[in-house]
Amino acid sequence: MKTQEKSSTSVQSAKKHHLAAQQVKRFLANNGALVGLIVLAIALSIISPVFWSVGNITQIGVQSAVTAILAFGMTFVIVSAGIDLSVGSMLALSAMVSAYVYTVGGVPSWLAAIIGLITGIFGGAINGIANAYFRLPSFIATLAMLSIARGLTLVISQGKPIAAAPSVNVMGASLGVIPAPILIFVLAGIVASFILNRTAVGRAMYAVGGNIEAARLSGIPVRRVQVSVFVLCGLYASIAGMVLAGRLNSAGAQAGAGYELDAIAAVVIGGASLAGGAGKISGTVVGALLLAVIRNGLNIMNVPSFWQQVVIGAVIAVAVGIDAIKNKESAH
Repeated sequence: MKTQEKSSTSVQSAKKHHLAAQQVKRFLANNGALVGLIVLAIALSIISPVFWSVGNITQIGVQSAVTAILAFGMTFVIVSAGIDLSVGSMLALSAMVSAYVYTVGGVPSWLAAIIGLITGIFGGAINGIANAYFRLPSFIATLAMLSIARGLTLVISQGKPIAAAPSVNVMGASLGVIPAPILIFVLAGIVASFILNRTAVGRAMYAVGGNIEAARLSGIPVRRVQVSVFVLCGLYASIAGMVLAGRLNSAGAQAGAGYELDAIAAVVIGGASLAGGAGKISGTVVGALLLAVIRNGLNIMNVPSFWQQVVIGAVIAVAVGIDAIKNKESAH
């Protein structure tokens, strides 16, 4: 009798351990980036007491703002099983158009900012129409736009920076004790989260990304959803462009170069799947902060900028590799 009781107890104990292990595994799978961010922050605080200083934390927030805003727009596209390689160039073009119409065209400051935002929306609409109606893969359509937008930026500027409008400079300044980029970062994230989680178009994005044919058969206007995600992505790219130009007080021809990779990395690190149908804004925030903290930590440790690129590239490779493994496991 005692032997049976011991056997039963050991089986129950094994089941509890197995269940606990599964829960830990599930938590890490869903919150790996957050755990990594916390561990990295603790490690850097041990390495350097400067890490938790108000100035350094503020700097991390400001540095992550542009990447995060870009990544919010990218989240819409990736959730819908697309990709947008043009956001870095659209960032630069939006800021440059805004600066040009103000400095050279003489339009009012407030109107210059609006024209910059419209530029991003227009570029996103072209990407969406090319993808949805002309059936160009999003990779190809946005790769073409990457080149077009960067070329137009160089044509307009002749390779020289142009002073930004005062209304744009405000977006890079400080409002009281809090830098405007951080406030815009937070506001943009709240709006993006609302769109993705609380609206019909947000739910449609998940449906299209999960199974486009099933979404079409269920009556979802797939083409309109595909256009809308690129329009939103273009809008967020233009907002990021205004913030960056505001920080620098000018629009540069090479601004945003390579930022599309950081935006994609932030979304994937945050738990979104490149296969579509999965992703959340809170995860994207964590992904963007993790990239900023990694760069900040490398700067604290005086790691050369070239090696920083190697480290960031390795982080992106690991994130995409984990996403591929998760997709393979879910397929089985």
